[in-house]
Amino acid sequence: MSPSPSLSIPPCYRSPGILLHAPRTRGPFPFLCSQSSSFSKDQRQTHNCKGLKFIRGKKQLKDLSTWGIGGPCNYFIQVFDQTQLVSAIRFCREHSIRFVVIGKGSNCLFDDVGFDGCVILNRIEVGSGFRFNRLGVQCSNEGFTGLEFAGGIPGTVGGATYMNAGANGQETANAIRSVEFVTMDGKFLRFSRTDLVFRYRSSPFQVMEELAAIIAVTFELQHSGSAKRRQHEYMERRRMSQPVGEQTAGSVFRNPLDMGVAAAELIEKAGLKGFRVGGAMVSKVHANFFINCGGSTSQDMLHLLALVKEKVDQKFGVQLKEEIIYIRPEIIDMDGNKDR
Repeated sequence: MSPSPSLSIPPCYRSPGILLHAPRTRGPFPFLCSQSSSFSKDQRQTHNCKGLKFIRGKKQLKDLSTWGIGGPCNYFIQVFDQTQLVSAIRFCREHSIRFVVIGKGSNCLFDDVGFDGCVILNRIEVGSGFRFNRLGVQCSNEGFTGLEFAGGIPGTVGGATYMNAGANGQETANAIRSVEFVTMDGKFLRFSRTDLVFRYRSSPFQVMEELAAIIAVTFELQHSGSAKRRQHEYMERRRMSQPVGEQTAGSVFRNPLDMGVAAAELIEKAGLKGFRVGGAMVSKVHANFFINCGGSTSQDMLHLLALVKEKVDQKFGVQLKEEIIYIRPEIIDMDGNKDR
């Protein structure tokens, strides 16, 4: 069948969908972040800068995460259009402020200490704040195939592109025609699909040091009379097999490559379904979903992640890799020194 007209939905960043900027740190979690510190002393009481409204020290990150975990961030700002997004990024860069761009805040774990920098919440609804699950349902209902799986994916289009999210044999990269993004110095660039190499839960944007935020994605979809039915089947399967309605971050581990076995199966066979550390628990419904079942701290969740990895490795010799991203409260350099 011939391709349909392309759908251009500028996305938001989640996490995440999240997008941090800085040197890589040691440890089991991927980590990105900006170059350093916080606002200078004479700016600490400033809430309105260059038309941008920053909130100081009051926003709790647990309110921005689907896991419901995280302390306060040093600065917080919401952006509602691309101009505000670029202005916020430039302002942070000019003042050497660490920043993270998020959308729905799924697939990320904030620390209880908080975040010593600026959290930029992308709220661009007709553009980069478009929710991925909403897009999947909308396209399927209108008879387009390629994004049926998206109806069960939390987060936003930008985050799905960044992580190459997927389910039910489909993944985001398969439907992408082009991606537009802004660099750390404020330049707008566009890559076509042929310029980009995606792999399982991996995109070139994850290692692109100059990337500040994805701002638009164009999808090329096909007409299909069965897309709506298929999307409904996927959603019903999700309701039956995942802890819908619980505080989770989606799948926490990537499925091992070339093994023919899912991470959830390994965790379940290790006898860890329902295992709990403090307020963090391995779901009894789907073992690759970890739940904040009441008052979980970031340390509870980190300990649970580490324990599950250890048990699976001991029993099967498989080292699971995290799909979620842990956002440290401050940068730690290669010598273990904190950069404030």
